[in-house]
Amino acid sequence: MTATATDRETGTVALSVVVPARDEERRLGPTLDALVDHLERTGEPWEIVVVDDGSTDATGDLVAARRDPRVRAVTGEGRGKGHALRLGVAASRGHRILVTDADLATPVTELARLEQALAEGHAAAVGSRAVPGATLGDRQHRARELLGKAGNRLIRATAVRGIRDTQCGFKLFDGDKARAAFAASRVDGWAIDVEVLRHFQRADWPVAEVPVHWSHRPGSKVRPPDYLRFLRDLARLRRADLLAGLLFLAFSLTLYSGRVLDPAHRYLTDSLQDQTQWEWFFAVTADNVSHLRNPFFSDLQGYPDGVNLMANTAMPGLSVPLTPLTLLFGPAVTLSLVMTLGLAATAAAWYGLIARRLTPHRGAAFTGAALAAFAPPFVSHANAHPNFVVLFMVPLIIDRALRLCTGTRVGRDAVILGLMTAYQCLLGEEALLLAALGMLLFALGCTAVHPKEAAAAVRPLLRGLAIGAAVCLPLLVYPLAWQFSGPQSYDGIDHGTAPGTANSLRALLTFAERSLLAGDAGSVRTLSLNATEQNAFYGWPLALLALAVTVLLWRRRPVVRALAASVLGAAVLSMGPPGPWALLDGLPLFESVIESRVAMICAPVLGMLVALAVAELRGLRRGVRYAALAAVVLALLPLVPAPLRSEPRAEVPAFFTDGTWKAYVRDGETLVPVPLAEPGAAEALHWQTATGLGFRMPGGYFNGPYGDGDRTGVYGVPLRFTANLLQEARFTGIVPVIDTAAREAAAQDLAYWRAGALVLAPQHHAGVLRETVDKLLGRPGRRVDGVWVWDLHD
Repeated sequence: MTATATDRETGTVALSVVVPARDEERRLGPTLDALVDHLERTGEPWEIVVVDDGSTDATGDLVAARRDPRVRAVTGEGRGKGHALRLGVAASRGHRILVTDADLATPVTELARLEQALAEGHAAAVGSRAVPGATLGDRQHRARELLGKAGNRLIRATAVRGIRDTQCGFKLFDGDKARAAFAASRVDGWAIDVEVLRHFQRADWPVAEVPVHWSHRPGSKVRPPDYLRFLRDLARLRRADLLAGLLFLAFSLTLYSGRVLDPAHRYLTDSLQDQTQWEWFFAVTADNVSHLRNPFFSDLQGYPDGVNLMANTAMPGLSVPLTPLTLLFGPAVTLSLVMTLGLAATAAAWYGLIARRLTPHRGAAFTGAALAAFAPPFVSHANAHPNFVVLFMVPLIIDRALRLCTGTRVGRDAVILGLMTAYQCLLGEEALLLAALGMLLFALGCTAVHPKEAAAAVRPLLRGLAIGAAVCLPLLVYPLAWQFSGPQSYDGIDHGTAPGTANSLRALLTFAERSLLAGDAGSVRTLSLNATEQNAFYGWPLALLALAVTVLLWRRRPVVRALAASVLGAAVLSMGPPGPWALLDGLPLFESVIESRVAMICAPVLGMLVALAVAELRGLRRGVRYAALAAVVLALLPLVPAPLRSEPRAEVPAFFTDGTWKAYVRDGETLVPVPLAEPGAAEALHWQTATGLGFRMPGGYFNGPYGDGDRTGVYGVPLRFTANLLQEARFTGIVPVIDTAAREAAAQDLAYWRAGALVLAPQHHAGVLRETVDKLLGRPGRRVDGVWVWDLHD
C-alpha cells in the first residue's frame, strides 16, 4: 500500500510503532534497525516513536543520530512503562499502532499475524506466548515463568477475561481506539497493558489473542519489587470493583446491625426458632468433625432415632470447613459471620456476572447486583436462613454454564462446573434446584429469541453437562445416598395449601414488610407463611420499571426478551397449582419445594434488567437521562430494607451454664425438657449448645420421617403421648386429666427416651406444666439453679 493524498495532507501515517525505552543503548540500536528494515518493505507510510523514559545513558542520542524524521523521540520522566506508553501513543499519528518492547523479544516479522486479526474486524491484536501455535526460543528463568503464569491467572480472574497472556510486549491496536484507551489510563507501571485491554473489553471493542514467536532477551528491566508494584496497580485498576465489594459488605453489616456486634447475646426477632436451629447445625457438625464422627448424622436431638443432617439444611459445605471457628468462638459467631459475609459475597458474585455478561458499566452492574442479592425475598430469608442467603456459587455456576455454550474449552469448563455444582449441593440443594429452573427458563427464552444460536449451543452444552455430571455425581454419591436412603431419611414434605405457600399477584406487587419506606407488616403477613418466607413482595413500581425496560429495549437488546420471559415464567410458577406449577408438583425433588420460593428467581433477573436500564442512561439526552434515572430510583427506593429486628436473647438457666445438669444425666441417658423441643419452641437446642452438646434429648426441630414405616417428611418428630400432653398443657394453660393410664404411658415414653431427668425452665404457663409433671410422676420436682428438676433416679 502507498500513502494517500489524505494521509499526506493530515500528517497521518498507516502505522506508528511505539517503543518505550529506559537505559537501552545496547539493545535499542538493533531493534530500530530491524523495525526500519521491515517497515521500508511494506510500502506504507510509517513512523517510530521512541519514548526515552528518563534514561541515564545514550538511549536518546541513538534516536537523534539517525537523522530520520520518521524516527523520533519523546522524552519521558522516568515514571515507568505505563507513563511512557501513554506519552508515546498520544504523540502517534498512525491509523494503527504497534506497541513493542525495546528488546524486540517478538520479531517484527510477526506483525503480519496481528495485521490479519485487525483486518478481520478486531480492534486490537495481542501477541501471545500462551495460546496454541505460539513458539518459544530462549526461555526466561523458571521462577519468572511461574510468576508470569500465576500473574496471568490473577489478571484473568480479576481484570481481563479470556486473554491468557496480557504481558507480551507486542500488541497492535486500532489507532484512534488506542489513543482513547491510553489517554484514559492512569497506571504508570507494568500493569498498563491490563488497564488498556480492560478498557477495550469494557467498550466492547473486540480483542484477538494471536500466537507469536518469543525469545527471552538478556537485560530485562523487571526487578522483584516490580511484581509487588504490579499487584498494587492491579488493585488500583479494580478500585471500582473493590468499592462495590466494600459497599455490599456495608449493606450487609447494616442489615444485621442489631446482632452482628454481639451475636451470642442477640436474637433475630423474626427468625422464629430458625436461628436456634441453625446454630445447632453448626455446633453439631463441628462436634462430629472434631470427634471424627459422621458429619451427616446426630442423635443429640430426636433421640433415640436421631437426625439425618444431610436430609436437613445443615450446609456441610460451610459447617465442616468452619469447624475450627465454631469450636473457638461458638456457633452464634459462626452463623453471624456466614450470613453477613455470605450475603456480601453473593452480591459481589452477581456484580461480577452482570459486569462480564451484560454491561461493563460498573454503576449499572452494582445497581443490578444490589437488587439481586438484597431483594425482599432474600432480606426475609436473611432471618437465619443462610441456605437462601449464601448463594455466591450460583452466579459462578451460571457463568460457567454459559461458557459451555460457546463450544470452546468444553472439557475444562465442564469439569469446573461439575466441581462447583457438587459444592453448591453441600451449601443448599433447593437453591441449586431453583437456579437450574431459572436457567431453564432463560434458555427457553433465548431459544425463542435466537433459535439458530441456541441450536448451535445445544451440542457443546449437552456434552459439557454430561462431563460435569460425571465429575459431580461421584463426589456426591455418599452424601446423597445418606440423604435419601440413610437413617431418618424421608420422601418429601407436603406443605399443604396454607396462605403463602403459593404467591398471589397481590403478593408479587405488594411492598415488603422490611421496606424502610413502604413496609406494611399487616398486609404482608396475610399473604405469606411467616416472616422468613416472604418470597415475593417486589412492589408494583419495580414491576412497571421492568415492563418499561422490556418494551424500550425489546428490539435493541434481544437478551431483554429472554430475561423478561424468565421473570414472567418464574412469577407464574410461584403461584402454584392449578397453573403451570401443576406440571412439576409431586415430581421428585419438587415435591418438597414451597411454591412461593420460585419467585426468588425473579430477583437476579430483575437486577439484570435494571442494570441494562442504568447502562442505557449514558446515551440519552440530559433531560431524558435525569427523568429516566428518577424513575429507576423511585422504583428501587421501596425495596431498600430496614435493618433486621433483633432483641436480647433469653439467658440460659444456670442449671446448664454451671454444669449442674451433669449430676442428673448418666451415660446413655437423655435430659427431657418440659415441654419437649419442637419447631414452635426450640429453646432447648440453645441450652444443649450452651453445654457444648453435653447431653442428648428427645424431640427437636428438624425434618424427618413420620415414623412407623411412614417415610412422609414432617417438621420435628411425631409426638408420643407424653410430648403431646405437655404441649397441650403449654398451649391451653389447663392441667390435663392425669389418670393411671396416663402415668403408665408416660413411664413407657420416659423409658423409650432413656430419660435421666425432666427439666422445666421459666416460661409461659410454667405453673401448669409443673403441676402436670408432678401428677404424671406422682411426686413434686425440685427447684435447682433456676429450673425445676424431676430426677428419675430417685
